[in-house]
Amino acid sequence: MKSTKSLAVLIGLLMAGSAVPALAQSHFNRIASFPVTLNAPDAEETSSEIITASDDGMVLIYSDSPGGGIGFIDITDPAAPQAAGYLVLDGEPTSVVASGAFVFAGVNTSEDYVNTSGNLAVISLETQQVVSSCDLGGQPDSVAKARDGSMIAVAIENERDEDLNDGVIPQAPAGFVVVLDVTADGVDCTNQRVIDVAGLADIAGQDPEPEFVDFNEAGELVLTMQENNYIVLMDAASGEVTGHFSAGAVDLTGIDTEEDGRFDFTGHADAVVREPDAVKWLDNDRFVTANEGDYEGGSRGFSIFSRDGAVLFDSGNSVDMIAASLGHYPEGRSDAKGSEPEGMEIATFGDDTYFFLLLERASLVLVYKDTGGEPEYVQALPSGIGPEGGVAIPSRNLFVTANETDLRADGLAGSHVMLFELQDAAPAYPTLVADMDGDQPRAWVALSGMVADDEQPGILYGVNDSFMGMQPMIMTIDATSAPARITDTVTVTRGGAPAQLLDLEGITTDGEGGFWLASEGRTDRVIPHALYHVNADGEIEEEIGFPPALMDNEIRFGSEGVTRVGEGDDSVLWIAIQREWRDDPANHVKLVSYQPSTGEWGAVLYPKAEPDTGWVGLSEITAHGDYVYIVERDNQIAGNAVLKHLYRVPLAEMLPAELGGELRVVSKELVRDLLPDLASFNGYVVDKIEGFAIDANGEGFVSTDNDGVDDSSGETFFWSIGTM
Repeated sequence: MKSTKSLAVLIGLLMAGSAVPALAQSHFNRIASFPVTLNAPDAEETSSEIITASDDGMVLIYSDSPGGGIGFIDITDPAAPQAAGYLVLDGEPTSVVASGAFVFAGVNTSEDYVNTSGNLAVISLETQQVVSSCDLGGQPDSVAKARDGSMIAVAIENERDEDLNDGVIPQAPAGFVVVLDVTADGVDCTNQRVIDVAGLADIAGQDPEPEFVDFNEAGELVLTMQENNYIVLMDAASGEVTGHFSAGAVDLTGIDTEEDGRFDFTGHADAVVREPDAVKWLDNDRFVTANEGDYEGGSRGFSIFSRDGAVLFDSGNSVDMIAASLGHYPEGRSDAKGSEPEGMEIATFGDDTYFFLLLERASLVLVYKDTGGEPEYVQALPSGIGPEGGVAIPSRNLFVTANETDLRADGLAGSHVMLFELQDAAPAYPTLVADMDGDQPRAWVALSGMVADDEQPGILYGVNDSFMGMQPMIMTIDATSAPARITDTVTVTRGGAPAQLLDLEGITTDGEGGFWLASEGRTDRVIPHALYHVNADGEIEEEIGFPPALMDNEIRFGSEGVTRVGEGDDSVLWIAIQREWRDDPANHVKLVSYQPSTGEWGAVLYPKAEPDTGWVGLSEITAHGDYVYIVERDNQIAGNAVLKHLYRVPLAEMLPAELGGELRVVSKELVRDLLPDLASFNGYVVDKIEGFAIDANGEGFVSTDNDGVDDSSGETFFWSIGTM
């Protein structure tokens, strides 16, 4: 097995911006995002999971398990996908594949985990109607087509009940594989080849659970049995098993193994079974597995195998390292699966063969180029929440992902299908990436506030919020490179240990090399509303709690930014309060002042909007020149977002009155509508613009908060809006 050390070095070079010039090779860039609710607008829950494309590449078809149907998307213009129909099936679709005039869908009709059943539905691509179906004798999972379109293979998983005996296997009935010949009318149901794979695996051999199946050019099948940690090779035409072996185990080092609200990539795990999910042939002699894990672990990466079971390459810890450096690492999965590699697609574009690794919990797709040996890491693609399936359309230079998670019931984003195009261009994503710290990633998430360095153009500082409750930190951002780079991180400490009970939402310089930090506060979680004065090393030197005149009317939506006006003893800190507190007039919020030299508090009132849906609040405050700039945003996402604005208030009007008295209402002027900026990234509009800073040259920078990749796509957008 080849070492992953050189791959990790390459990752570091790419992320540090010191690799080959960006235009030295082509890259995939997102060109469109399609909300699948457009196909099923009345559905309480609708999802895109496994996705396929018609032979001409003009129509996408996806399975929708919670909706009980399949959806169609017209991509005649891939930059403007259109809803093209929805078919309700009699059961739960688990997978789809298009071939010729038909779409073949595996449909689960099982009564329970013991009485399993399912069929292969044959659907006319033209009429979008079921023309026939074949009883499969069990619960189907993945469906694959032969490269020449002559056969369809179905993995019959007969999955276990995870609530029964903690999901321990074996649990009858056993799974198997079905192969059917394609005919002019669909498939030949009477001549099914049922391939028995029981008794092969070392783990629960009598209870095989086939997961993912794929054809190579020679008509051979490779099958993963995830829970059994096993791989089987079969001849599809004869139905014979031609090879089988364990997927093996890996000793992992340099990984985060604890879900503890902090990043620590110094852990290890020994003899972690790979438990592969998706598998795809690279050629007739090699295949790649996505090692998600399920029952006993999962090795957090991917492996390249030869057909005789030899491991030609294993990614080790590099997948998690990439995700961490991009701000996409899901810390809440550290004890088990890390970034959770699940899906896989492989295709040849021109002379290059790419494979795409879908990270379900990191909401990323990692793109690699096959070299015949150690793969070349090319880039990462932002993919929406929970990428489940992917399909490449080389004839149109397209790659497409289906992202299954539907969070509309929680006021968040629904499921999306996202389209990427191979272009002779630099990658548009990421917009912010962290340099490696030796052999460790500078892991980060939840960028919640920013300030510019007082003297150095293009140098900014950011903070993270309470999502990383055990690791509050100040990030140094170099905005002079593309993408912008996090070059250093400093943990905020109290008494020599990481400071607890902070929800950092704002940062400003103190004019003396240190910072003032604003913590939003949650009294229901014992997080104080406070200002913290820290030195350049992040050590808290002073804590200033909000006075009773403020706290007597407190609610949870507190400090969302802090800025400094003036120098020395004349300096005043201004804090933006996110929403109305109990003593505020409707649709007005306080801008609170604090003068460190005197300890005096005051405030003015800021008039904000309030939409018909959701709420609007402030999320950043930045002083520059004769104005104070305010980010005002709604809490809506995707198509529901209506207000993401940057305003400015004349500094001359920022005359604080005593708290508890009558407060001046300041005026505001719209500087920029940030919705078009967010839409320009060609995904869905994200919720939280939480950072705005103006550097020493007067250039304005905006950033978003990715909520720690928790019920979020994990995408952080960082961009310049030019000279202010």
